[in-house]
Amino acid sequence: MAHFYDRFAEVALRLITQFGQPVAIRKSEPGEYNPETGGESPGATVEQIAHGVLLDFTGQEFQNNSLIKQDDKKLKIAAQGLEWAPDLLNQVIVQGRTWTIVPPLKEVNPAGTPILYELQVRS
Repeated sequence: MAHFYDRFAEVALRLITQFGQPVAIRKSEPGEYNPETGGESPGATVEQIAHGVLLDFTGQEFQNNSLIKQDDKKLKIAAQGLEWAPDLLNQVIVQGRTWTIVPPLKEVNPAGTPILYELQVRS
């Protein structure tokens, strides 16, 4: 069954790559303990490139979810090929603009095969 959903993940990536745009997902990794200084060494910022589609929320979605603010956007990202899954502590860069990810973060994941991530983003 997983092979069946792997094909869906491939199709999602192909369509989003064709009709979407590159999206950078950025996360900060904490530094490690440095015994010489007795403190923490500086952390690092890690970035991966994904493919996504940036959309406006519909009027119906605004009516049904009071957590959506006026300038929020919906970002759908293909899951296949990602080094790590996006989470609420990450930022995304789309069209040169930096967005934070706000709840809810949805993962389309039938039978344990991630196909798509749907994020609510705010700048």
